[in-house]
Amino acid sequence: MVEFTLPKNSVVAEGKVWPKPEGAANLREYRIYRYNPDADANPRIDTFFVDTGDCGPMVLDGIIWIKNKVDPTLTFRRSCREGICGSCSMNIDGVNTLACTKGMDEIEGPIKLYPLPHMGVVKDLVPDLTIFYEQHAAIEPWLHAGANPEKERLQSPQDRAKLDGLYECILCACCSTACPSYWWNSDRFLGPAALLQAHRWVQDSRDEATQERLGYVDDTFRLYRCHTIMNCTKVCPKGLSPAKAIAELKNLAIARQEA
Repeated sequence: MVEFTLPKNSVVAEGKVWPKPEGAANLREYRIYRYNPDADANPRIDTFFVDTGDCGPMVLDGIIWIKNKVDPTLTFRRSCREGICGSCSMNIDGVNTLACTKGMDEIEGPIKLYPLPHMGVVKDLVPDLTIFYEQHAAIEPWLHAGANPEKERLQSPQDRAKLDGLYECILCACCSTACPSYWWNSDRFLGPAALLQAHRWVQDSRDEATQERLGYVDDTFRLYRCHTIMNCTKVCPKGLSPAKAIAELKNLAIARQEA
């Protein structure tokens, strides 16, 4: 039988169990993925106990409490705390979502936190989103129209309504990192987030580069690697449907070929 040797840091080890805060009446257990690329050690899971009477009700409140009161080396991203910036996206209790909009009371048992899956890890809960942002830039997410118009580019209410469910994307990467096709083909498949944005600009009545945009995405890997698994729609914290947008983009690309 062939024996395989696992990479050195492929095994997540049990980490430190931090002491419970004294005098706390209500505690929530947090189990957090820890990884420091500068240290010669495997990733580990550290256990913390959060005094819920001393912080807000959201998962992010607990993480901030840990960093401020227990371990200042804990590393994560956050900014607005209102579900707008997408910075605090992570895998919480097995599901990609935003820590600032996920309530502790929505989770039974220990709160388990990991960085977004199948991405390189910068440190602890911070994923490397370099490729994700490069793919977003590749679809040129800005208006392509003639320069210096003589009058305002007007848009009818009907045309404006076509952008609903598309423009609200906050680029949190929850959808793309929940997609198995993206896991295995992230170097060539644009992923749900970038394709949702591509469809947003294709649908914009003011844009003058529709055919060029469709021509760019009309590729075996860039677009058609999507197999409608629907994970992207399931995890979107804004309630959007990247899967629907991708399906419509496929129809438009096929119609362009047949025209």
